[in-house]
Amino acid sequence: MEEKQYGRIEEALKKYNLEVNDEEVKAAVKKLIEEKVPENDTLEVKKFLMGSVELTTLKNTDSDTSVMAFTEKVNKFDEAYPTLPHVATICVYPRFARTVAETLEVDGVEIACVSGSFPSSQSLIEVKTIETQLAIKDGATEIDIVLPVGSMLEGDYETVVDEIQQQKEACGERDMKVILETGCLKTAKNIKIASILSMYAGADYIKTSTGKEQPAATPEAAYVMCQAIKEYYDETGIVVGFKPAGGLNTVMDALIYYTITKEILGEKWLTNKLFRMGTSRLANLLLSEVIGEEVKFF
Repeated sequence: MEEKQYGRIEEALKKYNLEVNDEEVKAAVKKLIEEKVPENDTLEVKKFLMGSVELTTLKNTDSDTSVMAFTEKVNKFDEAYPTLPHVATICVYPRFARTVAETLEVDGVEIACVSGSFPSSQSLIEVKTIETQLAIKDGATEIDIVLPVGSMLEGDYETVVDEIQQQKEACGERDMKVILETGCLKTAKNIKIASILSMYAGADYIKTSTGKEQPAATPEAAYVMCQAIKEYYDETGIVVGFKPAGGLNTVMDALIYYTITKEILGEKWLTNKLFRMGTSRLANLLLSEVIGEEVKFF
């Protein structure tokens, strides 16, 4: 990396408060959950959250047949519940982008592909960019990549930025989400730095986790990431979306992440474009609460 680029990264980081304390974050999140979540436990919010779900299947057993059936559920949902918001996105591996594109009949549902050697990000950058380009060629409208965590933990911020920038270039006009894998980053400070670096390098969204490492999403990580998004917006005027993913198992989990986003980023971010949730199991739970009885549609 050129010395000039290194200097730009260092200067960019100096503009933000990186001295975040884990215990203070934990206390702030506890207070926010206790005081603010109950007011968001409403039917209206749950309907909104249904429209922010990125319905996800990332299994070793996925096949063209299973992904086609998975996509058909979204088509049938639109027919069965025309007054409810459909999911925001179907998220799959790149090899299934064409299958989803050819099966999906609902307007307004994005096709996201995890790319760039998901979930490890441990491949050559040339391989990562080609995979992204092929996914888009086959119909992906959004790309989710994983930040190179090893480089990040070593303090090699130039590599982190360079790899994200190259993959963003491969995305062209398509939105790119950068997965921080916050459970591997461990500290609030690391999460804050990774958030800033990702946005600086061109991320359209920052996302908590792949769901393949533990811990996955946590309210504390979400809190730090939303603070980073707010500071980045205040500094640059650039709006970056937020996506918690991994370990969203209950409606209360969804309400907590919604509340953190609302309290830190404000109403502007409460759209199914800027706030997304990566999950599969949560769709049925939200639908059941909205309908008022247990439903296993997805």
